[in-house]
Amino acid sequence: MKHNRLNPLALIASLVLLVSSYSIAEPASVIEAKANEALKQFAKEVKGSEEFLSKTKGYLVFPSVVKAGFVVGGEYGEGVLRVNGETKGYYSIASASVGFQMGLQQTSYVIAFGSQSALDNFIKSDGWEAGVDGAITVAKWGKGKDIGSISFEKPIYAFVFGAKGLMYNLSLEGTKFTKINR
Repeated sequence: MKHNRLNPLALIASLVLLVSSYSIAEPASVIEAKANEALKQFAKEVKGSEEFLSKTKGYLVFPSVVKAGFVVGGEYGEGVLRVNGETKGYYSIASASVGFQMGLQQTSYVIAFGSQSALDNFIKSDGWEAGVDGAITVAKWGKGKDIGSISFEKPIYAFVFGAKGLMYNLSLEGTKFTKINR
């Protein structure tokens, strides 16, 4: 009797192909439009988000970050940096990891800079890595909690929202942010 087993290498190759299909460079106008839609979704899901973002020094919006993995994983997305509501550049977010993880997920991220020095360090960098170049606090909020009242005790906050799919393992540690030309 022959046993049908899932070949782990075939699964990993499939996940890599899936993630890479999402990594095709998009024009600035598409990134802008998707970022605007993501901010609308953020406002729907997170009470006080508009007030919160108006208090920040700047923020990144990654409207679609795809993360896939089965022991070996990867993540990729493209987004925009806004300061005072104006676009100041386009960035990619990418990471690779090995460890206990499995699944496929698409999410949106808003990463807010609460201090001017954190924003300046990010802008000046030639490839910024979370956990190395700066610590990111992943914000947790409950239903009905108003984030507009957050005091900026930490220099950088990340909000993960609009999740589609299921992924066990959420960490921004080691995630690389790189400026892209659009």
